[in-house]
Parts: sequence; C-alpha cells; structure tokens
Amino acid sequence: MIKKLSKIQKHLPPPIELSPIRIAIITARNAPSHMRVIKTLRKWGVYVDEAYFMGGLAKDKVLEAFGAHIFFDDQDVHLDSASKIVPSGKVPYSSDSPMKEIEKANKKK
Repeated sequence: MIKKLSKIQKHLPPPIELSPIRIAIITARNAPSHMRVIKTLRKWGVYVDEAYFMGGLAKDKVLEAFGAHIFFDDQDVHLDSASKIVPSGKVPYSSDSPMKEIEKANKKK
C-alpha cells in the first residue's frame, strides 16, 4: 500500500513536500531498528513526510495530532486504540511469523 501511495504522490504537481497525499510512519520501534525502516523506505523510493519512532508508546495521540485519514498496523493492540481516532486496517503477515506470538502475548495483557 505504501508503495502505491508513493507512486500516486510522485504523479502530483511538485513540490512533493506540498502534496495533498502525506505519508507518515508511526512505529513502536526505536533505535537502532529505525535504520532498517529508513533504509527500506529509501530502497523502495518512498517519500515520507514525517516519521515517529515511539519506542513502545501508544500511537493514537500522534495520529490525532497528525490528522491522519487512515492508519494501518500489523498488531491488534495498536489498532484498538487508533481505531477510536481514525479508520484503521490490519496489515496481514504470514501465519508462521513471530508477530503471531507477540500478538497473542499482547492479547493476554
């Protein structure tokens, strides 16, 4: 989805910084894993307007302040609070992913 949004963004009149399509990354990760996110986005050629590395903090306040129109995440724990602020969709991942165990552990809390 982010690659498609980025392609649309590139076809709009310049400068890209003033595009009506703004992309923000809001991740629960923090240093040093932030470099993986940055390198991946660069490799994909995705322009990001803002990036927030939350270090495990809730994302809903940032989404509200940013004025997000839609939010995607791979964990229900983040989607539950965010969905009260903005329409939210789950990003699926393979059933053998370690994320399945993290999600189960979060549901037990």
